[in-house]
Amino acid sequence: MSSNGRTAVSTPPLASDGVQNLNMHYVYILKSLKDNKLYIGHTDDLKRRFVEHNRGNVASTKYRRPLKLVYYEAYLDEEDAKVREKSFKHSGSVYNGLIKRIKRSIEK
Repeated sequence: MSSNGRTAVSTPPLASDGVQNLNMHYVYILKSLKDNKLYIGHTDDLKRRFVEHNRGNVASTKYRRPLKLVYYEAYLDEEDAKVREKSFKHSGSVYNGLIKRIKRSIEK
């Protein structure tokens, strides 16, 4: 707490181009174009992880390729992303609510 009684809030450092370096964590949903099933995961590098899935480097989706990204959420905190992923996987109402909300994206 500072001398004025307010709590200081730290912000991520700025990169050389003046943009904040945000170490984001993502919850994502992939759709298999082979069997139309969905896969839910989390990562700190969405592009890399998507490539890994489509190259067959992820055991749980290896035989369900090709895959397309249909949804993601970004978080500054890794634990927030993990909790959200678990809520999708373990709470039918959370999962069903999201699927209802992104139905058109899934169907494309």
